[in-house]
Amino acid sequence: MSIWWRTPPSVIAASACLIVGACTSLPPSPYSDDADALVLAPGIEDRQSRFREIFCTILEERGPELPDVRPCNEALTEVGGGSAELRGNVDLDRSRRPLLAAVVEGIGWECFAGWLEMTDSIGDHLRSVGYDWTVMPVESLSSSELNAEMIRDSVMDMEHDGERPNIVLIGYSKGAPDILTAIVSYPEIRDRVAAVVSVAGAIGGSPIAEKTGQSTLELLRHFPKAECGKGDRGAMESLRPAVREAWLDANPLPDEIPYYSLLTCPEPDRISKVLKSSYKKLARTDARNDGMMLIVDQFIPSSSFLGCVNADHWAVSVPIARTRPKIAKRYVDHNDYPREALFEAILRFVEEDLDR
Repeated sequence: MSIWWRTPPSVIAASACLIVGACTSLPPSPYSDDADALVLAPGIEDRQSRFREIFCTILEERGPELPDVRPCNEALTEVGGGSAELRGNVDLDRSRRPLLAAVVEGIGWECFAGWLEMTDSIGDHLRSVGYDWTVMPVESLSSSELNAEMIRDSVMDMEHDGERPNIVLIGYSKGAPDILTAIVSYPEIRDRVAAVVSVAGAIGGSPIAEKTGQSTLELLRHFPKAECGKGDRGAMESLRPAVREAWLDANPLPDEIPYYSLLTCPEPDRISKVLKSSYKKLARTDARNDGMMLIVDQFIPSSSFLGCVNADHWAVSVPIARTRPKIAKRYVDHNDYPREALFEAILRFVEEDLDR
């Protein structure tokens, strides 16, 4: 969730109106044929083609069963490239490898989760096809270092049969660097972790964090039904690009765990009104951004690149439209996304890859 959503509902309307008024137009698609190609860094393996096969099959075959389903070409953004990893067959039978998706959410999650009043629709769906799902407790306003310790404790408390790892750590936004910090700092968890997946992960930080102080972020504590404390007050520092770059340079990731990067690459017409202002600010640096992050900052080093979802930073993980439709209609108007199908596709891909 964005650091920009920092006021109670009584103030949201006024501030959002200002944002909407400033956003009458958006740049053209940065992913068109005549746009600059997305050049992958050395060590990144392009696995878009196979992930697309899996995700598209789920969307096609499970469409009537799941919410917010849309045609595959509208759910994923074409960014060029793609491997020749087409296999045709996608097995949608019940999983034979019961992976547990352990999700670490982004900044401020504890502060607004109560207000969202979410259902466990993703968990219910994943359990129906043989996987499991849990959201790991972390401190929403704390540093990656403090949250890494909490992740370590949660992983060590999970059941482990000693035969093969079954935990897939999935980090959304700041949750991704929190997970990487845990993997590096606590080697004892590595034999329990089957894979690490970044979804719109703040791997390289965000330029937005450069201009937002921790005290501003802490206004989230006044959000209705907020259950977040101040923590160690290190969340914003952990998201600054210079901090993340220095951490990555000093901390090579252990290579016994496979890493996967799924990016949010929305077309301009899929940016919600409330994020258009920050989208345009980031577009001065790179039009390829999701309203909160540049897509080039979402890659885990030496990871498999799964693809680009056509969703902004909030839509990929925060279901505002499902539980707060009035606010969504006015300010978060592109929040719908087939998240249940997306997370099944992630686990299907990881399971297939591990079996290979």
